[in-house]
Amino acid sequence: MRPFLVVGEAILDVISESGHDRELPGGSPANVAAGLGRLGHQVGLWAHIGADHAGTVLREHLTASGVDLLAPVAGVSSRAHARIQPDGSARYEFTVDWPRWPGGPAPDEPAEHVHTGSIAALMPPGADDVEQLLRQRRAAATVSFDPNVRPSLIGSPDESRARVETLVAASDVVKASDEDLAWLYPGVPPLDSARKWLALGPSLVCVTLGAEGAFAVAGDLDVAVPPVPVTVADTVGAGDAFMSGLLDALWERRLLGVEARLRLGAVTGETIRQVLSRAALVAAITVSRAGAAPPTAEEVSAWER
Repeated sequence: MRPFLVVGEAILDVISESGHDRELPGGSPANVAAGLGRLGHQVGLWAHIGADHAGTVLREHLTASGVDLLAPVAGVSSRAHARIQPDGSARYEFTVDWPRWPGGPAPDEPAEHVHTGSIAALMPPGADDVEQLLRQRRAAATVSFDPNVRPSLIGSPDESRARVETLVAASDVVKASDEDLAWLYPGVPPLDSARKWLALGPSLVCVTLGAEGAFAVAGDLDVAVPPVPVTVADTVGAGDAFMSGLLDALWERRLLGVEARLRLGAVTGETIRQVLSRAALVAAITVSRAGAAPPTAEEVSAWER
């Protein structure tokens, strides 16, 4: 049984900055899978990747990152046009197709932990299949979810909120950005939204705060960590790198997998601090260079030293 299965979109990002375009592999779940692969984990990805130039770029990148591609190659790949703002943040325009189980039936690959999120988990018709998959897999695996909302593709907050909360309730670990929460729950403090999600069922809810660091809630605990200071090249893939670093740190501490669910539910404040700090470091390394380029395990060790 492989440790990780990731389900969701792979997208070719066209990055526009200072009048120049660059093509870089992307897509939130694919970025998480690549991050896990580079950190040394065996990870499978079920994603729609087309038989075109963009698909070739995506396949080569993911394979080189140690990701096993599980879905058949067919059709046209999804694309995103990201325009880098003066502060390094990115604004996206998408051309995405997420059909019902792209290329074949639902993935039956066994895994100890299943991760999903973003467009694939929220955009019909494929999102209905993702929701069903999580319900089926939770009996045999732990589950994580990152909404990573893309408003231009998933409708209004009112249309998306119920599906997001259903997926939160089906997960053990949830990560979101403060921007995700502000869009879903306007005017509600991030901590209050995180507590609301925790009450739905997960054991750990983490929230990234950009330049302000991150925090997590679990049980009656509320733990915050500062950001790792770096010079930012751009923020493309930052949240996905945080997610892969979070899962890596939880796996290292034997807190993922169905047999670890009780241990995850009893996680201590010090362990949460360690896990968040590792995730923040992985994200910081990623934003210090262009595009969604998560670090290897060796690079993380070097930064820690």
